[in-house]
Amino acid sequence: MKTSIFTYTSKGLPVLAYEFHRGGKEILILGGVHGDEIEGVIASFELLKHFLNSFDYKMNLTLVPQFNLEGVLFKTRGNAKGVDLNRNLPTQDWSPEIKTPRYHPGVSAGSEVENQGLIHYLENKKPALVLSLHSWNPVLNVNGDCYEFANVLAALTGYKIDDDIGYPTPGCLGTYAGLERKCPTLTYEIERGLAAEDIIKIHVPAILEALKVYST
Repeated sequence: MKTSIFTYTSKGLPVLAYEFHRGGKEILILGGVHGDEIEGVIASFELLKHFLNSFDYKMNLTLVPQFNLEGVLFKTRGNAKGVDLNRNLPTQDWSPEIKTPRYHPGVSAGSEVENQGLIHYLENKKPALVLSLHSWNPVLNVNGDCYEFANVLAALTGYKIDDDIGYPTPGCLGTYAGLERKCPTLTYEIERGLAAEDIIKIHVPAILEALKVYST
């Protein structure tokens, strides 16, 4: 395992990544894109614990448990500047419109240093899968060809698979990576408020099993 700095926060804090290299496809797992969605952070750190004990996959996996570190620290959706990192990526449909403070897209597309690090990673690594761990109503939101992976998750969790989250999301990761750059992206919306014990019992094993799809 290698620890690296994936990017920095708006206040200059390092955002840590944990890398596991066994050859094969490149996989990225992000937790805490929205800092007030702690369920994804819990799942990420439980995955890290498992990988530290045993990493049996033939792949190169990068795990970033707290991508929006400032949001996690302050328990806010956005970073310390109030920008929603999942509305700030330079997609073709990015809009400067601020519909509500929670969905602030930033002063310009890709303005946030956190996302600049993510963009650099995507351009250089071109992952076969981006798994972004969120929490909301239970759904597996697929952008790009990662249905085999999603089918395993659906079978083990009972969550539905949908390629449409149901509302506009300009500047989001699914569009930027999954649709516009052909890096298949699955936004995993864990049930909001689910107990940590249930996240660890249900969703972490499901992810561990589904990752076998890419371990070739």
